[in-house]
Amino acid sequence: MSDPLRRVDALVEEDTLPTLKVRQQLRLAAGLTQAEVAEAIGVKRLAVAQWEAGRAQPHRGNRRAYAHFLRKLAVKYPDAAVEEASDEG
Repeated sequence: MSDPLRRVDALVEEDTLPTLKVRQQLRLAAGLTQAEVAEAIGVKRLAVAQWEAGRAQPHRGNRRAYAHFLRKLAVKYPDAAVEEASDEG
């Protein structure tokens, strides 16, 4: 998703999640551990680790809570919500 408007739309949709890299960047920008995020959402730390690694996707209720959480972080830490272009090519 290279178009900036599409990236913004993805961050504001109710249950759309940003890229794996952006999920982790937002959490780290806020200085939070996976365990803290998990506790806030009501899941185990392993679930958050799997969501960030792309090995699993949150189910509907958790997905909405996680997406809401990430949107709030994106507002607070807008620089962390940007997927940096790769230098490879």
